Amino acid sequence: MLRPEPPLADETPAPDAPDEAAAPDEAAAPDEAAAAEAAAPETEVEAPPEPNPVHEELLALLRDGGLDDSSIIETADALGGLVVRVANTQWRQAAVVAKSHLACDYLSFIAGIDWQPAPREGTEEGGDTSAPVQPTEMTFGAAGSAGRFQVFAHVQSSTKHWGLTFKTDVDDADPRVESWVSEYPGADWHERECWEMYGITFDGHPNLRHLFLPFEFEGHPLRKDFALLARVVKPWPGLVDVEPMPGEPEEPAEAAEAAEATAAAGGDA
Repeated sequence: MLRPEPPLADETPAPDAPDEAAAPDEAAAPDEAAAAEAAAPETEVEAPPEPNPVHEELLALLRDGGLDDSSIIETADALGGLVVRVANTQWRQAAVVAKSHLACDYLSFIAGIDWQPAPREGTEEGGDTSAPVQPTEMTFGAAGSAGRFQVFAHVQSSTKHWGLTFKTDVDDADPRVESWVSEYPGADWHERECWEMYGITFDGHPNLRHLFLPFEFEGHPLRKDFALLARVVKPWPGLVDVEPMPGEPEEPAEAAEAAEATAAAGGDA
């Protein structure tokens, strides 16, 4: 009996490709992503800075002197120095504690600040030529602020060789705070200047009067909204008249003015 011959190689039907053929590639994609994530360097989380032992001791002494958490609003480290923001009602008490408990026998300064941005002068195209560029929105320094005006005081100890800066908020409409003259007599002139330049009243000051300006002067020149005559006459900041150096060509307008002046002088002769 004859047996059927097997089909030739080119006549063998090709098997249908299974649908699962692409499965290995698809399964490899998550594995590759996981491997990439594992190979990526982990972002190091910066550890919080170690507390400054001197600052910790100063704060402990302040609390021992009666400035509790309700008196101290906020503290901060500013370039290595301690800044303590106290409640307005505790401003004079801060001076008492600084002198009696912290041995801070030297008052470096008392000053005010106006955090309001200065009004822009001129056009936007002119740009801000000041350095650093002045802010356009109200920003506050270390330990924050509740409003536009604040008073600062820096005290130091000649025996302990430490110091700190106090700051307190004052009301925008009626800025006032207690005087430090009873504790630090040297605060006299500092507070007079602060009152004169910012309009901040120091209650209890023995003689709050002008220090630099004439008695009849009105206004407070260091407030950001005080219109300085120099800014009214010339655009600000940084736009000034510059005379040409010898040998440099003059501007057309300047040359015309010079020609007119020469002609007028010749006519008078």
